[in-house]
Amino acid sequence: MAPTENTGSIVHKAAVTIAVVLFALLLVAALYYVFDVLMLVFAAVLLAIFLRGLAELLSYYIKLSDGWLVLLVSVLLVAFIGGFIALLSPSIAEQGGLLRDKLPSSIQKVTDFLNQYGWGRTLIQNLPSYDSVMENLNASNLLTGVGGFFTSTLGVIGNIAIAVLLAIYLATEPKMYLTGIIKLFPRERRDRVKEVLQGIYQTLRWWLIGKAGSMLFIGVITWIGLWILGVPLALTLGLIAGLLSFIPNFGPILSAVPAILLAFIDSPITALYVLGLYILVQLIESNVVTPFIERETVELPPGLTIVFQLALGVLVGGLGVVLATPLLAGIVVVVQMLYIEDVLGDHPTARALEGVDEVDEIATDSLAESTEPL
Repeated sequence: MAPTENTGSIVHKAAVTIAVVLFALLLVAALYYVFDVLMLVFAAVLLAIFLRGLAELLSYYIKLSDGWLVLLVSVLLVAFIGGFIALLSPSIAEQGGLLRDKLPSSIQKVTDFLNQYGWGRTLIQNLPSYDSVMENLNASNLLTGVGGFFTSTLGVIGNIAIAVLLAIYLATEPKMYLTGIIKLFPRERRDRVKEVLQGIYQTLRWWLIGKAGSMLFIGVITWIGLWILGVPLALTLGLIAGLLSFIPNFGPILSAVPAILLAFIDSPITALYVLGLYILVQLIESNVVTPFIERETVELPPGLTIVFQLALGVLVGGLGVVLATPLLAGIVVVVQMLYIEDVLGDHPTARALEGVDEVDEIATDSLAESTEPL
């Protein structure tokens, strides 16, 4: 009788193990196919935190409910962006057209300069030409045709619209969504879940504040520096530098390339000055703005950030590279609080998250009230 019971127990354990493995594989496959949707949701969460932060600042001056404050902030933000576009779009559009026209001649001038040296000729021989790159782009556009237009242009616009709409919903009624998340966990763990959510909120909030300040600083200083150096299209290049600085590591490199190429139209010395300007701006940003951000959030190792950007770039594409850093910051908070502190029992005296217990009053009330009816 005993051998039969043992055999039945082994079969039962094997069946449970197989079921768990199959469920895990199905879950991984499902996450793989909806990963781009999850990244879009995360983008909406970031935007919701941004809107919520602006609404919190406005609440000190205007006494309205949270929902109306978020809607008011959204309207003011749309009006500001619309006014900015209406004011600068003619100049930016004109400079953008000039940038597209001037790049081929600047690339040719760089090629002529490098052909003077042996290492330069070797480098040029191993690089694709501008004409071949444009032919490949045109060929890909022809292959995609009308469908490519809808899947790219309209698809991006649709994703942005969905993210904005979802962000407004999340920022207007965060209590409902937070309550749903907290209810997924056992009662004895819900207070800790609330603390983790506070930590993630505070980290991403300060990261967005620091990144907005960094983008403004880089954009304005780059514009002024290029204008002083006499580089054409300084306004457009400064705008590009500010926007691309949202992407750590790769953004500054991408923004410097067109500026250096255009500077070669004047002379190689001017191009060298432009390179020095971009390096100087990044040094100031890295030693002033970034340390301020890391005091309020978490310190991300540059190597880990680059690997995470490359991994998400392969999985999702450009959106993954853009959102890799804030997503990694949130993951680090979860690992720090749930694994290093709770599982390993390591409670450092100087935690990377100094502001977890100092969330603004509105956000704290939202998280606290979400557990009351439980």
